Amino acid sequence: MRLVRFGGAMSLDGYIAGPNGEHDWIVMDPEIDFAGIMSQFDTFLIGRKTFDAMNRMGNAGKSQKGITNIVFSRTLKQSDVPNVRIESDAEQVVRGLKSKPGKDVAIFGGGELFRSLLVAGLVDRIEMSVIPVLLGTGIPVFPPPGRVTLKLRSQRAYKKTGTLGLEYDIVKGPLGS
Repeated sequence: MRLVRFGGAMSLDGYIAGPNGEHDWIVMDPEIDFAGIMSQFDTFLIGRKTFDAMNRMGNAGKSQKGITNIVFSRTLKQSDVPNVRIESDAEQVVRGLKSKPGKDVAIFGGGELFRSLLVAGLVDRIEMSVIPVLLGTGIPVFPPPGRVTLKLRSQRAYKKTGTLGLEYDIVKGPLGS
């Protein structure tokens, strides 16, 4: 069965971006195999705010060969961005994706999208790189969904940058989400 995985980078104090959306504090550790990580996915779920930020950076969210990008929005229409798949019902789409064969599904950005899918019990794994910086304020990585129990799968310390790679399974059932 396909897994739905949420990942990214966060500051030690729990932010995915500074107060103005800045991410210049994220260091790219040369030991992290980004190509290997990306090869595990064939679908990326993108929240509308993340999609807007991608547009501002010049990346309109076009899918690469073998990859499907799905943007979730209640305001965008398919005719607004014909080169990207637009959906409004994330739960329905993700339930459908999980039941079909394929590689894993990544939640790319989208704290609100992540939270809604987490509350619906549709997120299987959280994979975060903790960057050794304190931002003090900004956009929190985990908008409060309530208590969620996690089980550590793996951890890795990247000595060159001090980044920590953490991977957790979400515990389903009475003790989990």
